[in-house]
Amino acid sequence: MIDPTLPLIDLHRHLDGSVRLQTILDLGRQHHLALPAWELEALRPYVQVTDPQPGVMAFIAKFKYMTKILVDYAACRRIAYENIEDARREGIDYLELRFSPAFMARRHGLDPAAVVEAVVDGAESGADDFGVGVGLIGIISRHFGPENGWRELEALLTQRDHMAGLDLAGDEANWPGELFVAHFRRARDAGWQITVHAGEAVGPESIWQAIDELGATRIGHCISANQDAALLEALHLRRIGIEANLTSNVQTSTVPSYAEHPLRGWLESGLLASLNTDDPGISGIDLPYEYDVAAPAAGLTPGLIRQAQRNALETAFLSPAEKAALREAKKQQ
Repeated sequence: MIDPTLPLIDLHRHLDGSVRLQTILDLGRQHHLALPAWELEALRPYVQVTDPQPGVMAFIAKFKYMTKILVDYAACRRIAYENIEDARREGIDYLELRFSPAFMARRHGLDPAAVVEAVVDGAESGADDFGVGVGLIGIISRHFGPENGWRELEALLTQRDHMAGLDLAGDEANWPGELFVAHFRRARDAGWQITVHAGEAVGPESIWQAIDELGATRIGHCISANQDAALLEALHLRRIGIEANLTSNVQTSTVPSYAEHPLRGWLESGLLASLNTDDPGISGIDLPYEYDVAAPAAGLTPGLIRQAQRNALETAFLSPAEKAALREAKKQQ
């Protein structure tokens, strides 16, 4: 279902939700970590989702072993590099990869700023080696609180010129975006684009807040937008991108099934929604799966799937010249 004449783009992928099972085993052995299994298939059910989870935070619990192996900065660099290599294998032309340095650093007491440096180094080396365009998006983990949010933001700003944007993720229900308005003003002043996880665990008021107060030009998930007709109109008129994550939303029980996901309606009404993977290492999927399996199951026609692919390019955190170069490079392949 992927249109080979258009760039293949993933705008919403978490670095630390995309760790190879083999890498968990390798680093577990190297650092003598306690893992629940030492064979690939035996480890899989501890890391990947096999049945729908009761909510977003239960899904996030699956990160346990993906962060457990982040013992040092070499491990952080390695998983960033491997993310880009895996994207190339999926046929991805441009990837926006997001990560929370505090979330990655916390388990083993690493310095968040040094984590950011390692991720930048690994991602940029991977981009050079595999020919994949990469934009890095920093995350403030809202459930660590606004004070830690400042520390996390300052760590990200140490690599200001290597970052494309800032995101707010984590426990949306208990840590509303209102607590982080000043953080995002600082990020916009630094020249970063803004995307926010909103409308996944709470209602449309979270999405309104993200676009009106945090300055988001893209929204991750956005499921509850359909509860508010005025919001849907605002998303259309303001040309706000929607980062849809079909399989993830089913697995977190944010939607009951692919067929009940609002993506089809969004695309039919002209909203700038795109197809993305979220946490492919946890979901056990890749971007071609979302196009070839999940999208048809959600009722998307070939025309709507192409539209989602075009929307990803339009809403990418790239300059017009960079988007044109991506299109031109695809023509020459």
